[in-house]
Amino acid sequence: MKRIFIVLLALAALCACSQEKKVMARFVPERSDDFVFENNLIAGRFYGKALEGNPTSPGLDIWVKLPGKLVADEWYKGFETQSDEYYHHDHGGKDCYKVAVSLGGGASAPLIDGKLCYPATNYRSWEIVEESPEKVVFTLHYPQWQTPDSVMVALDKTVTVVPDTYFCAVEDVYTFEGTDTLAIAAGMNIHAALETVEKQLVQPGRVAIWEHASDQTFEPEDGMLGVGVVMPEADGTSLSEDGSHLLVWKYVTSGQPVRYSFGSCWSKGDIKTAQDWFETVVSQ
Repeated sequence: MKRIFIVLLALAALCACSQEKKVMARFVPERSDDFVFENNLIAGRFYGKALEGNPTSPGLDIWVKLPGKLVADEWYKGFETQSDEYYHHDHGGKDCYKVAVSLGGGASAPLIDGKLCYPATNYRSWEIVEESPEKVVFTLHYPQWQTPDSVMVALDKTVTVVPDTYFCAVEDVYTFEGTDTLAIAAGMNIHAALETVEKQLVQPGRVAIWEHASDQTFEPEDGMLGVGVVMPEADGTSLSEDGSHLLVWKYVTSGQPVRYSFGSCWSKGDIKTAQDWFETVVSQ
């Protein structure tokens, strides 16, 4: 009986080891300190120290891809071994989204007098909080910076990635000095100057767009991108003062978590139309 039990334990361990990995997140020192993440439907990255100035931005960079396998490690390997433009060309998906200095496809920042106040640096340290084939949780740390009205702010951003969804959950914890409360806005760059957006959705606590590729520097793109942010407990939903972002925002005290989710899709995958994407966002 004891021998059978040992065999069963060994088989269970073997199954666990061989379980197909559906999520990943890692630090990418070989490419300017990126921090990349993905599940079987979406992928994206945040910018690290080595990329500061090119750009210095908290924005989430969306990578579109076909549903199925994980691709980030393959794309970074192509970047190293074939061309530094590798993942800007279609290999079952690609990077065709322009972030620059913005929230990109779902980051957050303090909103003061109608203006977004970005961190002075990219994330400077990271940690994997939890990791398994079905779930990965990571935290990025943005060191303290000063807003134009002299509020000192720091950010710990925790992202949870699970399979079979177009959305990732976020918990942003802002600690600050110099004010009792702060409006924190999460949202997306609508690339107003590039006129990429075909349709947009604005509801209490939910914003989304359906747009053409915003970065076609390397090759034309005939698919469409969906981007969405959902904050059920938001205090407000608005367009940024300069018209560049759709935002959901909430007033918080220092150390109070801001919880929301960001998501994206590609029309070459399972979500083909703006209506399908907006229904997906509303269902979150």
